[in-house]
Amino acid sequence: MPCSPISPTVGITTEALDLYRVAHLRSPQLSIQAFVKTMCDLHGVGFHRHLSRQFSIAFDLYLQVRRSVAAMVAESLRRDSPDWRLKHACPACTYTLTDEPQLTFSLLYAMDGNDSLKRVLRRSLDTDDSLSTSSELPTGQQLASDRYLSRTFVDQFARDSTTAGDEDVHLENTCEGRWKNMDDTKTKKAWGIYDETGIFVAVCRHGFSLLVADMVQSGELAKYPLAVVSKLLDVFGSNLGGGYDIGCQFKTTLDNSSLGPLARSMHHTCLVGAFHGHAHRRLCQLFSLTTYIKGLGLEDLETCERTFSKSNSLASALRYASVFHRQQSIDTYFEHNDDFEVYANLSDFLYNNYKQALDVLNDGDATLPNLMRDLKVTDKTVFEHWLEEEKVYLQGLTREPEVETLHMEYWQRLVSLTASEETLDAAITAFQGSSHLEAAPYDVQAKNTRNAESARRHALEDHERYLKLVQALECRLEIEKRWTPHDAEWQRVGRLVANRKYQRALDRLEGLIVARIFELTRMNRAGTGYKLRKHIAKALQTRSVAIRTALNTYNAIAGSMHPPRRTLKWDEVVEYAFLADFDLLRDTRADVSRHPWSSAAARSAMDLHFKMCRAREEIERLDTEVRRLVTYIRDEERYLRECENQLKDTSPALAHQIAIHRNTRGRFNSRHLKRLYDISKLPGFSGTLTPGVSADTSPGESASVANAQIPTQMLVAPLPVDHTASPLDVDTQDDLDDEEEEDEVVEQASRSLHDVLLIADDFSHLGIHDDAEEE
Repeated sequence: MPCSPISPTVGITTEALDLYRVAHLRSPQLSIQAFVKTMCDLHGVGFHRHLSRQFSIAFDLYLQVRRSVAAMVAESLRRDSPDWRLKHACPACTYTLTDEPQLTFSLLYAMDGNDSLKRVLRRSLDTDDSLSTSSELPTGQQLASDRYLSRTFVDQFARDSTTAGDEDVHLENTCEGRWKNMDDTKTKKAWGIYDETGIFVAVCRHGFSLLVADMVQSGELAKYPLAVVSKLLDVFGSNLGGGYDIGCQFKTTLDNSSLGPLARSMHHTCLVGAFHGHAHRRLCQLFSLTTYIKGLGLEDLETCERTFSKSNSLASALRYASVFHRQQSIDTYFEHNDDFEVYANLSDFLYNNYKQALDVLNDGDATLPNLMRDLKVTDKTVFEHWLEEEKVYLQGLTREPEVETLHMEYWQRLVSLTASEETLDAAITAFQGSSHLEAAPYDVQAKNTRNAESARRHALEDHERYLKLVQALECRLEIEKRWTPHDAEWQRVGRLVANRKYQRALDRLEGLIVARIFELTRMNRAGTGYKLRKHIAKALQTRSVAIRTALNTYNAIAGSMHPPRRTLKWDEVVEYAFLADFDLLRDTRADVSRHPWSSAAARSAMDLHFKMCRAREEIERLDTEVRRLVTYIRDEERYLRECENQLKDTSPALAHQIAIHRNTRGRFNSRHLKRLYDISKLPGFSGTLTPGVSADTSPGESASVANAQIPTQMLVAPLPVDHTASPLDVDTQDDLDDEEEEDEVVEQASRSLHDVLLIADDFSHLGIHDDAEEE
């Protein structure tokens, strides 16, 4: 591969370029500079910085050639229609069969944003502190990929924010404010430094990448998931289930956006992943958590977290890259990851999930009957009724009644008015007493009188202000007689105010416990560095002291309630793992213990019952996915081999490329078949390994009749022949002059371009280069 289009003096072998491509995809931390230095060491020559630039130019050309070859292979296989890759991204999700059962969710996917793959926006150096203009040079390089959503497509959803009022949104989303990506202000300070602040991706439940979008100078705005949902609805149609860590809020946003009618008509379901879901309010869990969603199976919808744990290794190489090179690296990485990681492990995913579902059912069959006997429950449908009762109960706690809130405000104003009256009486008494100090000097008496007068005037003003507030509330509440401390209403509302303090103390304790849960999980997670572990451990020590303080405050307030509320012990609080344990402490109007589902044993039995229901659904889905994979392997192998054989005589080079394409995923098929056979031998396997019939036989599909074609780029038309001209015709002097003039023009243009390239090469020798080369 040449490093210059005109008069190249350096060439890079395709073997070296392909070696770096594969090594970089397997270890994204390997930079071009490190690889070039390695080659220099092996060849016994000194390293120069311009060599990295030359290698980068040749590498871009090599990747462009590969993309062109892939496009010709796709055209030859009749797989170049729009969104073909997306429609066939995952064999287990998209390769539907004719006689398979109808699944509740036709496709399960997860989407989330990640801010690790940021890119610094280069700016010119100015003397003032304000942000300077961008110093990046314009480029004509554009990435052609159907995996990437363009900025134009994403920006059309920028105005599709929630149209409901703040009050309505708060009512629908009880988890608002709990998540960093629900608060975009936390990322605004980074907008001036980075252009792309991360990526937003969608992956299927098996891990195949579906869509990628750049987050541009913003946090995780609603336009990114809206763009993803719009594209997926357009390609896959109805009955999609999408997991999102703030799925509860996004459901409200989606319903109120321009996509709302379409999403509702196509029965799109917004879900919350299992890990993030346990930090949401209990009411949100009952509607969105994976455990309680029928037809979801054991899918946790946290695939994005596992995807990011691998893709984050790209971060160091992309921080100072250009827009094109950043997108090229991300797109190439996900393409390689789909073919050589996700597809290679697809049968292992099916085997592990099948075994997990069988284990859940076996353990549940041994445990659940004992729990039901202890609870005196004879029918499993009782758990469904309990779940609905809990929903109704918690929905009644989402907001205080408006009249009750006004009564509490009126009570507080009365307390303030009573205190101001006492202060005013004391100020008047002090003012009257100041005039009887006859023994004191005149100047002292005058000073005391002025101070007493000021205190009396201030107390009178406060009393008048509180009196006006009380009068306004009395008119609004239509109270004819002002309450006194001896009235029953005064005492009743006073208890409600005390309950509000109880709720706030409980909120404080709950927030500290949730933070502790996440920090413990993060400290024990693989990949957490030593410094971060020490930082988290120090934070946990501080958190423990704060939890004890909050616990003491809570217990003091709970003990002063009428009737006294349940107090908590330290050993009990630190074991709380779900917000549901706190939500059941919130009701101060009724005793929650009267509900049968409120006990720990009943809740354990409920969760086990629903987990067993999801396990049965998981087996049903896995039976379908196993047969889809078996059929896909058979059909794809047959289709590609037939296309290859059809082109061996007419286009051997193209047939060879199809063979390489077939081997990309075909190398793992023998492993898949062995693993699928292991699944069929599991005790409790209810599916079949007999291949089915694909529901789609249109041209290009694996089950269609092979009809390979030669791409239009390879069909070179013969040069036109002028039959009127005689081979004996001799050029005249004018013809020779015209040809010489044309040659001079072409030569001058070539020389000018060559001078530009020489100047660029001189800049490289002088050390004028991109920051990316230094990285």
